[in-house]
Amino acid sequence: MKIQAYLAFDGNCQEALNFYGDLFDAQVQNRITYKDQKIDVPNSFRDKLQHAELKGKGVHFMAYDAAPDTPINSGNQVHMSVDVNDEDKAREVFKTLSDQGITHHEFREREWGMFGRCTDKFGINWMVNAKK
Repeated sequence: MKIQAYLAFDGNCQEALNFYGDLFDAQVQNRITYKDQKIDVPNSFRDKLQHAELKGKGVHFMAYDAAPDTPINSGNQVHMSVDVNDEDKAREVFKTLSDQGITHHEFREREWGMFGRCTDKFGINWMVNAKK
């Protein structure tokens, strides 16, 4: 299991990653835009980042531009992302985290694998992933 930070931006993710990359001597990797994704976002948003990672010596975090239907505010810009190798374990982790909290996206199959997003009972945002 691997847990790391996932930052949400309001349309300026690429600019932020360039800034942090220069500062921390890190590179943007695994850059995916909304362009060819089967997600309901406006055409003007298609060039925004659906996912990217910043990696360097001692630096590794993920980031994305939140879709227009997910307003960014001070408090939901950081998510903890959990990658689990076993789908059943991932489902259990998601169920435990979402219990007494808020489920934003049910844990179900997505284009990249199994995924769910929730806010736990302590107000911490979580994304739980499992490969197909």
